[in-house]
Amino acid sequence: MKHFTTALLLLAAQGTMAQSKAKAAKQAAPVTLAPFQRIEVKTTPWHKRPAVIYLPEAAKGERLPLILCMHGKSIAGDDVSKVFRQGVTRQVHEGKKIEAVNPKDGKRYKFIILAPLSDSWGLSPDQVNNVLDDVLKRYPIDSTRIYITGYSAGGWAVAMAVTDARLSKRLAAAVNMSPAAIEEPNMSSFRNTAKANLPTWYFAGAQESFFYDRTKMYIDSTNKYKRGLTRLSVGDHAHCCWEKYFNPAFRENGTSIYEWMLQYKR
Repeated sequence: MKHFTTALLLLAAQGTMAQSKAKAAKQAAPVTLAPFQRIEVKTTPWHKRPAVIYLPEAAKGERLPLILCMHGKSIAGDDVSKVFRQGVTRQVHEGKKIEAVNPKDGKRYKFIILAPLSDSWGLSPDQVNNVLDDVLKRYPIDSTRIYITGYSAGGWAVAMAVTDARLSKRLAAAVNMSPAAIEEPNMSSFRNTAKANLPTWYFAGAQESFFYDRTKMYIDSTNKYKRGLTRLSVGDHAHCCWEKYFNPAFRENGTSIYEWMLQYKR
């Protein structure tokens, strides 16, 4: 009986160890990038950063709109799989189709989706300009339909982009969620946004006072130079929940962010 009990205990212990190893192996398993590809993009003429890109099927010679995705601070570094935690990249990685019908022309569009990684915070306008110069030479991108979106620190990158003299003229529209504070010179540069006639749809949470206040400041600064370029959606949440808005099923007044972006081109 003693030997039988000992055998049972050994079997139980082995089973527990096997389960623990299986769990550890599962946790350690690398995140698959599909349907994205890992690439490197130039952020300066001499430096490159890792990125992921999604290239949908397209007809020969067809050029597609580009969505440039700016990540939050916790995603920064060299691990490209982190970009799937939030944003447009998360939606595609989970299997959702990021396609939309343009309300203006009634045509359905697919998007090329690009998410470059910053090393510590977010990409500056000069870095984003270099990224665009690089990818426009390599991929079938419609240069009249370049859209930018981001959240938190990525929202900083978007706000910096739309206030930059050169970059604002290259972008067709922007979607900015809970943006962080931008540099003071850029706070007085929303005239560039107005001159470029660049529309931005802002999102913020009613319970994230700092980011909500920043969002209002950016809208007011844009309106100072030109009204009608901004749109604001406020959710009942704190600094979170952006996946709700990036989901292609999300609609406000019957329009998703992807349908909204497509209304604008250069």
